[in-house]
Amino acid sequence: MTKALGNIRILDLTRVLAGPYCTMILGDLGAEVIKVEAPRGSDETREWGPPYANDVSAYYLCANRNKRAVTINLKSERGRKILKDLVKKSDVVIDNFKHTTMKKWGLDYENLKELNPQIISCSITGFGQNGPYNHLPGYDFIIQALSGLMSITGTKESGPVKVGVAISDILTGLYSAIGILAAINERNQSNKGQSIDISLFDSQVSALANVASNYLVSENIPQLLGNQHPNIVPYQVFSTLDGEIVIAVGNDGQFSRLCSLLGLEQLTNHPKFSSNSLRLQNREKLIDLISNKIKEKSTKEWNELLQDNGIPCGPINNIKDVFEDPQVKAREMALEVEHPTAGSVKLVGSPLKLSRTPVDYKRHPPLPGEHTEEVLTDMGYTLEDIEDLKGKNII
Repeated sequence: MTKALGNIRILDLTRVLAGPYCTMILGDLGAEVIKVEAPRGSDETREWGPPYANDVSAYYLCANRNKRAVTINLKSERGRKILKDLVKKSDVVIDNFKHTTMKKWGLDYENLKELNPQIISCSITGFGQNGPYNHLPGYDFIIQALSGLMSITGTKESGPVKVGVAISDILTGLYSAIGILAAINERNQSNKGQSIDISLFDSQVSALANVASNYLVSENIPQLLGNQHPNIVPYQVFSTLDGEIVIAVGNDGQFSRLCSLLGLEQLTNHPKFSSNSLRLQNREKLIDLISNKIKEKSTKEWNELLQDNGIPCGPINNIKDVFEDPQVKAREMALEVEHPTAGSVKLVGSPLKLSRTPVDYKRHPPLPGEHTEEVLTDMGYTLEDIEDLKGKNII
């Protein structure tokens, strides 16, 4: 079956999360992804455990399926020659080295395009190729702090907190995939490659979305709101008789139905609560009234009542709850693949549901250098060449 990106070859020089997450997405869509590491493996996440599936870290497994793995010593001239040979037959090179490393090795876009004028070079860094911070390393936690995300995440009691997953890395991976696909589409018209400069910092600032817009329009600095929404009320977590529930009232009709369920019909046309802007101004009083009523029933009872009346809501699931949820199962958001050392391992599925060219899970997250001989043989290297390169620690 034809795959959406079945004609694309990607050289993946990235490690940890943002880059590998990007290339996994492209690999799921059918691209041939060749993961390039130093001899014996250099993706730090291989060691980021426990937990391990036998000897393979769960962290590494989360972002590296649908790739072939080769090892090349890019610090050596012969190693760089191998990569350049691969570049000549590839569509995309993606890296997340420091912004000067690829240039030092003669592998930056200006050099790569001499080898392959159609090559697309995507470089992921913490802060981009220019600006006063371009020399600084990029770590998700630091980016969450510097980007302002932590200043709006948490409560007055907790203080600023980070998002529980490396969200800046994930967003950067998504933006990188978008940029690569856009460059491929443009190349179909121009027959020319280009360079793509993606940073974690830019990606996270962009993802501030309405909160950033609120500031740019009003110049009021957003504050910690915990589980409340800066623009919509009521839209937050409420305590129930036995737990918690999220209620997200997005319009006046939903607010009216909520008031009826709570026995607070008088609030629907109340001069302090009849519109969202009024509810925003009088948030504390309204939340007190609603909170007292929500505490009278269980989470399950409220979830059923609210859903039956078209009011967006949901319990706060733990991760076990998520993977036991019938919707997750129906959408095939968990899968199992066979791994040569880890056995049968469970992975999170792709959210991309394409009707004619569906995603495919054809390759397990590879061992370090698992496909080096295979890839080099395809390129015309002899067994003698390969043994010589091994002996000299080039691969």
